[in-house]
Amino acid sequence: MNKFKTLLFLAVFGGIGLWGCDDSSSASSNGPDENAAVESSSSVRDADPADESSSSVDKKSSGNETKEKDKSSSSSVVSSSSQKVVSSSSDKETSSSSVKANSSESSSSSKKNESSSSSSVKQSSSSIKSSSSKAQNPWGTDSEWQPFNLASFEYGIYTDTRESENIREYHYLTIYNKEHSDSLTVFAENLNIGKMVEFVDGNSYQVDDTMIEKFCYDNDSLNCHYYGGLYQWAEMMGFNDSCNTKSCAHLIEENHRGICPEGWRLMTYDDYKFVAQSENVVHNSYEDMRSSFGFNGYNATGFSLVPAGYIWMNAFTRIREGVYWHYPAESVKFDAKEYSKSGRTNTSGGDLNVQNTKKTYGFTVRCAKVTNKAENN
Repeated sequence: MNKFKTLLFLAVFGGIGLWGCDDSSSASSNGPDENAAVESSSSVRDADPADESSSSVDKKSSGNETKEKDKSSSSSVVSSSSQKVVSSSSDKETSSSSVKANSSESSSSSKKNESSSSSSVKQSSSSIKSSSSKAQNPWGTDSEWQPFNLASFEYGIYTDTRESENIREYHYLTIYNKEHSDSLTVFAENLNIGKMVEFVDGNSYQVDDTMIEKFCYDNDSLNCHYYGGLYQWAEMMGFNDSCNTKSCAHLIEENHRGICPEGWRLMTYDDYKFVAQSENVVHNSYEDMRSSFGFNGYNATGFSLVPAGYIWMNAFTRIREGVYWHYPAESVKFDAKEYSKSGRTNTSGGDLNVQNTKKTYGFTVRCAKVTNKAENN
């Protein structure tokens, strides 16, 4: 009898031990990190400075970038880790997963909001058609979006009538230096013009020279409505797409218009630097340029940078986290045939002069008014 109990004891506890080993083995296998795969690169030239792993030219010290901010309770804060927004007007958190909700309740609510709210980005109803089931502003209603500090700045309205089906109004403002000896009039919104073409992978190009073309984040036209279009360098410049793979420096003009409206031009590095050092900068250049709604900024300059995301290498990335822009100039640091000068900012910092981004990457576009310098003195 004792022998039988011993054998039974060994059989039971031996089985439990084997079962426990199988469970821990399966739990340790978490699969590949898809996000890391999207952002990884075998080339130093293609490394995204937003990863904080590459060198930066104009980057602030880590102490400035991580200091605790004392913002008013009316401002909204975005968490880049959870990608949730806290809106003081609704006291609700909207996660990135809920943005893509496909419920009938969301659809009916959005129709009401689109028709009744006072939109800060005015656009004809025919141009707000979304290519997906997402049918409302990812941050809430149009009135809740409000990336502009309208109470603090005197914004003008420019109406772009180049597309009859997309007559769009842009807020703009005049920014002064600390001595008021110079000024710059700029769009406070990203440009959104052109026919949306689908971005599939790194072989996708904006190639039709008879029209302006744009990419929309996630191939969703609603993202263009709120965040602006994403443009390759040659498209932004108004050049043939071959200029994405060859040097076209001889075609770049002073006050280069590109795809901006008549009387406006593409913003240069000096323009962005002017904004970053304007009379209203009180925290640091990047925090004061970023929207206070959803982009961890104070928007003290009124420039209202929004986290539009961008196309890097072969994918859309970093919407609600960062934004990039091409300058109307080719890189002097890398091969001018394929690389442009560029700038960027994210939720914690930025670089006004990155200089190592491929011309085929899709970035946002801002415009500045063409003025006679004598008018500013």
